[in-house]
Amino acid sequence: MLIAKIIALLGALAQGGILIYGFTQGNFGAAGEFFFNDPWGIVSLVDVYVGFVFFSAWVIYREKNMLAALLWTLSIMILGNFPAGVYAFLALQTSENNWGKFWMGKHYQPKEV
Repeated sequence: MLIAKIIALLGALAQGGILIYGFTQGNFGAAGEFFFNDPWGIVSLVDVYVGFVFFSAWVIYREKNMLAALLWTLSIMILGNFPAGVYAFLALQTSENNWGKFWMGKHYQPKEV
């Protein structure tokens, strides 16, 4: 589980850094114009947002608090994989090194022995 935590944390940090770079150095309007006018830009946007929907569905499934799940989903839809990486890292941190608890969240039920 340590490797998963490192990957999630490094991914979130990379995404956070690249978001800062993009917002401070890029031209958001020009990028949007490209993405909506080029077929591959549209393909990329659909691909990314389908992935966001899949990840958000997992968040909604596993979260106890629906408001928190919706706020995570909204942040993923706006900021992309940065909050997804943060969410995965926090889920790993609170799962008590239990993969079942990590994946299932509120639905996790320990096996009876």
